[in-house]
Amino acid sequence: MRAVDCVERVDLGEVPYEDAVRDMTDWVARRRAGEIPDRLALLSHPPVITYGSRTPPAELPAGLTVPLIPVDRGGQATYHGPGQLIGYLVLNLRERGPGDIVRRVENGLIAACADLGFETVRRDTPPGAQSLVGVWTPDGRKLVSIGMRIRGGVTSHGFALNITSDLVEFTRFVACGLPGVAMTSLAELAAEQSRPAPAEQEVRDAVARALGAR
Repeated sequence: MRAVDCVERVDLGEVPYEDAVRDMTDWVARRRAGEIPDRLALLSHPPVITYGSRTPPAELPAGLTVPLIPVDRGGQATYHGPGQLIGYLVLNLRERGPGDIVRRVENGLIAACADLGFETVRRDTPPGAQSLVGVWTPDGRKLVSIGMRIRGGVTSHGFALNITSDLVEFTRFVACGLPGVAMTSLAELAAEQSRPAPAEQEVRDAVARALGAR
């Protein structure tokens, strides 16, 4: 996002998924009414698997080890849990003008990763294929999942960036509608570079800067 597109940064800790969605729904209504500015909320969730209305039942876990919750965002099933940074974006797109908001978020997160010392890329989705929206490593592992909703010109939901996430949880179901997708984390990428993983606060700051939030 452009530097002039400043949004309000809201830092939260671990928030139960249902509570976060309730808060986000309120923020969307207030943003649409002009009562609050654009907002980026940074937080985490206790373990939960969320999935969209188009997610085939066969892609969901057979044995429930964590709560399974249907959601009204784009995208397929994904896991949220400790060690993951969630970013919820409540933006009035009518005030921001034309442009692909998902592409802006992808590029912003790629810039944040570069600031942290990690090379990442976005991928175009071939016609008729499952969506490749998100942030990826050059060798094809997925670091960030993105699922957003736009209603009445205002966005909700956002992204999930794996910092020290338990990647085994992603193997218990079909993550992002992509059978065999390899998920990764900043901790895993840092270990490959023989250096410590960035602290969560460092990641939050890099993401907020890249998305124009303060």
